[in-house]
Amino acid sequence: MIKVAIVGASGYTGVELIRILHSHPEVAVTCVTSEQSAGRPVSSVFPSLRGRCDIVLENLEPVGIAEKVDIVFTALPHKAAMEVVPTFMKMGKDVIDLSADYRIHDADTYGKWYEPHLNPELLPEAVYGIPELRRAEIAEASLIANPGCYPTSVILGLAPLLKGKVIDPRSIIVDAASGTSGAGRGAKVDNLYCEVNEGFRAYGVGGVHRHIPEIEQELSLLAGNPLNITFTPHLVPMDRGILSTIYSQPTGGVKAADLIALYEAFYDGEPFVRVLPEGVLPSTAHVRGSNFCDIGITVDQRTGRVIVISAIDNLVKGASGQAVQNMNLMCGLPETLGLDLLPVFP
Repeated sequence: MIKVAIVGASGYTGVELIRILHSHPEVAVTCVTSEQSAGRPVSSVFPSLRGRCDIVLENLEPVGIAEKVDIVFTALPHKAAMEVVPTFMKMGKDVIDLSADYRIHDADTYGKWYEPHLNPELLPEAVYGIPELRRAEIAEASLIANPGCYPTSVILGLAPLLKGKVIDPRSIIVDAASGTSGAGRGAKVDNLYCEVNEGFRAYGVGGVHRHIPEIEQELSLLAGNPLNITFTPHLVPMDRGILSTIYSQPTGGVKAADLIALYEAFYDGEPFVRVLPEGVLPSTAHVRGSNFCDIGITVDQRTGRVIVISAIDNLVKGASGQAVQNMNLMCGLPETLGLDLLPVFP
């Protein structure tokens, strides 16, 4: 059995990792940490785990943790992750980091959007963990930068168009909407029930959202040239899910049927990307609790613009499920192991 630690297990991505890995036939979760809840069973923090996972939460002591596990998932906020990842790496452990700390290749860019990087020497070692595009690199990596939730939905939604040079990369506009779990479990006034319920609002407007450099970095690699996008996130009064609506201008005349064929060929054999038939558009309700990314494509006949809509569960394909997918690749296991879960509906 592969022994796993989940560092930062008292957040939503932490409990989602536990939920998924509990049913993984090759994994044993042997260590979970929480600075606020150390000494308590994780099931007292998340009653959904009662009677199935009652392991006691520990304080974060990197050396002691590394001595008893094979792989470490760091589900910590940015900065907190890069304070402990080097120790795990020095002790020969594979690390899958769910924070933003190793996603940005350039330390100066990271510093501009976050803060000065504590270990920039590790950035060249980190592989951006989007399996559909980096499968071979992930399999050989020791440090995975697990993608953000918004970036996952946008990158998978645009990859075939950019690789195929079907659209003008300068024309990309993204409107994305997320459930409130994307903001984490910490108490924030803006996320209180009365603040969120019966409302729908934009935030991070005007090119200031921290996922923008991550999205632009990966889209630029796909396009072969640096690009900028207009990205506006929105908060939706639901627990989980992301729906990204992506607009772009094609370089020539296109038809929806031809674009769907392009996507079907690009994602042929991909276990977790579902390209929908013409006239069918995705819904977050149809991916909830699963590792799927559903993609629908159409063309605005009046303006000629291509419209791509992608839907994911932000806690699964947008975080913990993708992390387990990466772990499977790193360990030489079947990629779908522990993840072949149908969406929860209704």
